[in-house]
Amino acid sequence: MKNAIVMAAGKGTRMHSDQPKVLHRILDEPMAGLIVNNLKKAGAERIVSIVGYGHELVEAALAGTCEFAVQEPQLGTGHAVMQARQLEAEKGLTVVVNGDGPCVRPETYARLYEALEHAEMAIMTAVPEYDNRFGRVIRGADGSVEKIVEYKDCTEEERAVKETNMGFYAFRNELLFEGLKELTNNNAQHEYYITDLVEIFIRHGYKVAAVQVEDCMEVQGVNDNIELARASAYLQQRINTGLMASGVTMVDPNTAYIGPYVTIGHDVVIHPNVCLYGNTKVEDGAVILPGSYLRDALVGQGETIGPNVYSVPTED
Repeated sequence: MKNAIVMAAGKGTRMHSDQPKVLHRILDEPMAGLIVNNLKKAGAERIVSIVGYGHELVEAALAGTCEFAVQEPQLGTGHAVMQARQLEAEKGLTVVVNGDGPCVRPETYARLYEALEHAEMAIMTAVPEYDNRFGRVIRGADGSVEKIVEYKDCTEEERAVKETNMGFYAFRNELLFEGLKELTNNNAQHEYYITDLVEIFIRHGYKVAAVQVEDCMEVQGVNDNIELARASAYLQQRINTGLMASGVTMVDPNTAYIGPYVTIGHDVVIHPNVCLYGNTKVEDGAVILPGSYLRDALVGQGETIGPNVYSVPTED
């Protein structure tokens, strides 16, 4: 059994928004929805989203796609995982992911599961290009993971380490819930940190593997609107590059906004300032003229749409 826990309880103070952070949209899809969908593609059979701030809104947005557990009060990442009590008796593998990492590919989540073939725990690491104030991954002389040290607690030597923890983990499920029982909040924040499980697992003689991701933008979190725009631009480029490689012509890829669930045939021409969202389907040979906005639309084979067409589903 492959399980997943999505940590989605935070408000996202730096977003300066009343809306829960995980419901902010990228290419017109809520971040949490993108994450749940990609976890399913990676093989997750049971997914629990840990919700807190505005949990009614999050539960409504993700209804029918996963289970929920409420974290109240919010006492750290380890405490968040403790709330997924419905998974405690499950066998198999469990990944734990951040609810603000919308760009992670299914193949990358699958690598976390695969890392447990030869380990009891795995962490995802990267060398970020931007402000690197993440926890540092400290390795032993043999290259094995020894611990994760939060940036504020690092020595100068530890801060010089470039490899950082990106907040995605995998565990053998039974060992995860045994390890959670040993977490303490004996720290300055009085919180339970999931990162402390690294040392707990090692103390029990378990192996902790590191899965390093070369594309650091894929695993960057979103904490403010600047990072939201950066993640959106990254995912836009990734989607558009794949479409062009498969036979779609984009007059200006920088102004073509194509959602992750849109399907487009070959010999399609997309002009500037076009938005295609939801489950829109564009068949072979179609042309989308400038200024068109389509959501959940069907564009037939050889059909020309636009310019300046607005088409969204009507409310019943």
